[in-house]
Amino acid sequence: MGQALAIKHTAEEYYRLERAAPRKSEFVHGEIIAMAGGTSRHSLIKTNLLGELRNRLKGRPCTPYDSDQRLRVKDTGLRTYPDAAVYCGPMEYDPEDNQAETATNPTAIFEVLSDSTEAYDRGAKAAHYRRIASLQAYVLVSQNMPFVEILQHIPGQGWQVSDAAGLDAVLRIPCLDIELSLAEIYDRVTWDGPGQSVVPLRVVE
Repeated sequence: MGQALAIKHTAEEYYRLERAAPRKSEFVHGEIIAMAGGTSRHSLIKTNLLGELRNRLKGRPCTPYDSDQRLRVKDTGLRTYPDAAVYCGPMEYDPEDNQAETATNPTAIFEVLSDSTEAYDRGAKAAHYRRIASLQAYVLVSQNMPFVEILQHIPGQGWQVSDAAGLDAVLRIPCLDIELSLAEIYDRVTWDGPGQSVVPLRVVE
């Protein structure tokens, strides 16, 4: 007996199902994939990060959005929900989404890493994100230690990686012309339990 084939969906079907679904799902290559829930630590770090972005970008033409803002990678068809993203200038939307709720032109994307999604965020998802023409920075925020990495797109040179480690450190994001304090990103975060001494992985170019 042959193996059953996975059901393939159109983008229109995905959007229709997603609007009625109780939980968020990604869409790629015709497949709808449920997204994992987060931990309290993950939620706190994300909240702190968005607060810092809002404060640093106030009065500027760049606006931060949380994980309710859906994103489409036009070159690959991935639809997903980054933990945070910053859009500079007017937002552009996926023409296949008739509700105009799926943006396509972020300037910077932020993902708070979890144990279950870190390999994906660093690997396949990073490869999708790097295909976004407008994207200038992809920021990976550890939830197991005060450690943040930034991939910056340098015209003519590709993507370059740098990092900031420790609560005294500051992360500079040149494309947004801001600095983020790791002490603020990790404000009130406790490090009890497994994972606090995990050595961070590096992004493979």
